[in-house]
Amino acid sequence: MYITRQRPGTQRGATENFTGTVWLDEIAAPPPPSRLRMFHVHFAPGAHTAWHRHPHGQVLHILQGEGRVQRGGGEVEAVRAGDTVWIEPDEWHWHGGGPHTFMSHLAVVEAAGDGTTAEWGEHVAPKNRRA
Repeated sequence: MYITRQRPGTQRGATENFTGTVWLDEIAAPPPPSRLRMFHVHFAPGAHTAWHRHPHGQVLHILQGEGRVQRGGGEVEAVRAGDTVWIEPDEWHWHGGGPHTFMSHLAVVEAAGDGTTAEWGEHVAPKNRRA
């Protein structure tokens, strides 16, 4: 058993992967053979990810506020504190804060054998962010 009492510092979301103000805190990245990764992600109003997908899927658990999620070909959906979202392996999607509200979530992924956790695509077109 390991208890982590000190974590890496909060990181600003990279502009190539995020629109708006986004902050990430790494919560867990156990040593191999585990490939689990967990992050606490904070989105300012209107901030969101670019389109992306994960090799083994992703779980989002909304902790605070109200946000938006969308999968490729689907409608934009509102999510609120207490909601949990399962994103299928290799499903293109984006997620972020609501138009006028902050949102934070826990994001849990399993890294691929080579250590990658996500494949990033293009930024979300403004018309796709509404709902």
